[in-house]
Amino acid sequence: IVNPCRLLRAVTQVPERSFVYQEGLPKLPVPPLKQTCERYLASLEPIVSEEELEDTRMLLQEFLKGGVGERLQKGLERRARKTDNWVSEWWMQSAYLDCRMPLAVYTSTGVALPRMHFEDRQGQLRFAAKLIAGVLDFKRMVDTETLPVQYLNGKALCMDQYYQILSTCRIPGPKRDTVVHYSAGNSPPTHITVVHNFQFFVLDVYNSDGTPLTIDQITMQLEKIWNSSLQTNKEPIGILTSQHRNTWGKAYNNLIKDRTNKESVRAIQKSIFTVCLDAPMLRVSDEMYMSRVAAQMLHGGGTRWNSGNRWFDKTLQFIVGGDGTCGLVYEHAPTEGPPIVFLIDYVVKYMQRAEMVRSPMVPLAMPQKLRFNITPEIKRDIEKAKQNMNIMVEDLDVKVITFSHFGRNLPKQHGLSPDAFVQMALQLAYFRIYGICCATYESATLRMFKYGRTETIRSTTVDSLKFVQAMQDSSKQVWIDKPVRAIHGQAIDRHLLGLKMLSIEDLTSMPELFMDTSYAVAHHFHLYTSQVGSKTDCVMCFGPTVPDGYGVCYNPMAEHINIAITAFNSCEDTNAANFAQAVKTALLDMRALLTETAGPRQ
Repeated sequence: IVNPCRLLRAVTQVPERSFVYQEGLPKLPVPPLKQTCERYLASLEPIVSEEELEDTRMLLQEFLKGGVGERLQKGLERRARKTDNWVSEWWMQSAYLDCRMPLAVYTSTGVALPRMHFEDRQGQLRFAAKLIAGVLDFKRMVDTETLPVQYLNGKALCMDQYYQILSTCRIPGPKRDTVVHYSAGNSPPTHITVVHNFQFFVLDVYNSDGTPLTIDQITMQLEKIWNSSLQTNKEPIGILTSQHRNTWGKAYNNLIKDRTNKESVRAIQKSIFTVCLDAPMLRVSDEMYMSRVAAQMLHGGGTRWNSGNRWFDKTLQFIVGGDGTCGLVYEHAPTEGPPIVFLIDYVVKYMQRAEMVRSPMVPLAMPQKLRFNITPEIKRDIEKAKQNMNIMVEDLDVKVITFSHFGRNLPKQHGLSPDAFVQMALQLAYFRIYGICCATYESATLRMFKYGRTETIRSTTVDSLKFVQAMQDSSKQVWIDKPVRAIHGQAIDRHLLGLKMLSIEDLTSMPELFMDTSYAVAHHFHLYTSQVGSKTDCVMCFGPTVPDGYGVCYNPMAEHINIAITAFNSCEDTNAANFAQAVKTALLDMRALLTETAGPRQ
């Protein structure tokens, strides 16, 4: 089925200073132009018609031989010599900061943690206090640069993203957003923001001597916040951050004209992170529980529930609900999933330790409530944002499943990559429902290189097409080799992006290659997927990237697999529950194939 994949060995950690190897990391290479063109053509074969493929073949020949490709390639190579990473800035712009869709659902990622065992205010606040203490302990490692260095296949990975997740915030612009890092200045922030009943508070988390508050002290401060925000604020100012980015950019400029509003917004933006104390949601069956939590992490459940209890521009928002629900949502521009998962695993482990020694209670100042002056225009903006959020909530179809028949151990026993195994199950599930293959995106890390972000593994290949066809016809047998080039900087997508961005910057005419039907098909990802492996029994979730597609994120545990699937209800052709069922069936059929054809490796 799938050959062993050297690509996705577990990332190992070594307790060395995290920037020791940073300067020595290699630069991201620019792949050879001919290689990218050949691989691009091969990636199109299973997803476009023969006629479209032939048209693209001609365009590629012209691009290679007509001088345009060579000129752009030389430009990229020059840029690679002059910069630490030739694609990271372009990627940040094109994937995030230039994207004008709302952050909630469309680009931010949620993490749903298992249900916690508290169902009252005391339990909720105590849990939140421990969580805050755990994140501050993680921050201590960031501040002292003592995070363990991570390795993949014996090579040190870039640790830069770990330094981008605290004290950062996205700022809306009329046409392009920015990300601001507030810990870089002379006086780094010492507060977090806490939001309860749609009201924002500044909570100082350090004593005057620089030591962090204890869990008891944080709990006391959270009690004060709770008691001074018992009534739900009629104007949920945070809902503005869920709007289309151009709309929010205009509303933002209007909001911060007022000095009080500007100071309150700055306090949220500068905070180390945000904690959202959510109201309990509607009770659902155990089977539906994780699906509901995933939706709550992504969008808050609508304006009747907790969607106004957020500031979606903030990089890190931890969510603790009164009914034992917990997780987080993160703004994607500064970081990928792995640093977030490392943080979650670290905090969960920290919270499981024995309670700390109780500290003598020094009276602490009342946390500051942030005030907003709501003009009629701001009120109209809030009403519009509420309407749009409720439409988004109604449109998002979320299904989380715990596939309990086996986990990553089964493919490993047969010498196979668990990630490749799940990817082929997704291919098979899609093919069985739609009768065709589609463009599939799986993110792969480029952290072997300095300031590396991600590259695309295109899981749909000629071989994967043969495989899904063979699974429908038991007389055939086929073996598949999963692409392993991405993490070594030899895949096609970031190279094509670089060539395209350079042609825009050079103000030359856009090569026809990038206006071709095949190019549009290849970048319309009906399956947008990611494996985010965590020691914690959680699952990440994100919305689809196209109106008629699926978002699929999975965490293969040893003996089960957590899978989150999203789709849009407004598309008649997609259904998250149906796709989830097809994935389950595909995984079971692939296990049956394994047991029929081979015993486990000794």
